[in-house]
Amino acid sequence: MANKLRDPQVDELFRAVLALENIEECYCFFEDLCTTGEIKAMAQRLAVAKLLRQGVTYTAITEATGASTATISRVKRFLNHGSEGYNIVLSRLKY
Repeated sequence: MANKLRDPQVDELFRAVLALENIEECYCFFEDLCTTGEIKAMAQRLAVAKLLRQGVTYTAITEATGASTATISRVKRFLNHGSEGYNIVLSRLKY
């Protein structure tokens, strides 16, 4: 994991996320924490990662998610050479 990301405030944020018990609590917390655009961007990147793992083409991913090819490329880079975060989550969600 990237050491530049680690600090006590980030640890506390992640503990807060792990303390959420259901989707409704997630909506409440993330609506207070992030802008609508930030939440939508994160959701879009996760959707892109899911489709990339399924072997979907860039064109089809753009049509399905509205993501730019730059976003798709970035997600693909982290999906294949990142910290394994996408793969951990997608595997646990059975995607």
